[in-house]
Amino acid sequence: MARREERGGRDRSPAGDERDSDIVEKLVHINRVAATVKGGRRFSFAALMVVGDQKGRVGFGHGKAREVPEAIRKATEEAKKSMVRVPLRESRTLHHDGAGRHGAGKVMLRAAPPGTGVIAGGPMRAVLETLGVQDVVAKSVGSSNPYNMVRATFDALKGQSSPRQVASKRGKKVGDLLGRRNDGASAAAETAEG
Repeated sequence: MARREERGGRDRSPAGDERDSDIVEKLVHINRVAATVKGGRRFSFAALMVVGDQKGRVGFGHGKAREVPEAIRKATEEAKKSMVRVPLRESRTLHHDGAGRHGAGKVMLRAAPPGTGVIAGGPMRAVLETLGVQDVVAKSVGSSNPYNMVRATFDALKGQSSPRQVASKRGKKVGDLLGRRNDGASAAAETAEG
């Protein structure tokens, strides 16, 4: 115990520092809030942050404080705690299309072929880039509130499932699921030729 106090507080393992070093942080939105008090107005700041390792893990957080840097620090800490894993196809795009909703914010995400890039705006772009998606087409409908858009994007990402996950749920092999899709395509090609 005495040794820990000499070092100055928390005992951190080098593995934890290593894991945090490859995390990308993006500031999505800062909101200035004024509270009217007896002496005038008191300002505080709210920050919305998105963090991810660009390898399929992403999280978001919200922090409030009297100063901007402190609000950003709080939001970043919350975002790191709330990270979720999203399965990616070929580490570049989504496995299938999806839609998400939070409040009045609705988003649609579509898997895209290589070379498409990230076609998304504002808060959705920040989430998808920190996730590590390189090819995706996204559209937001309804509310443009950054908080609702980020939460709706996470709702859409939570619905993503990989062929391995689907196969394990159905008690089948991945090859059976993917083989059926390829057989259907080859059968369609044969009927088109004949």
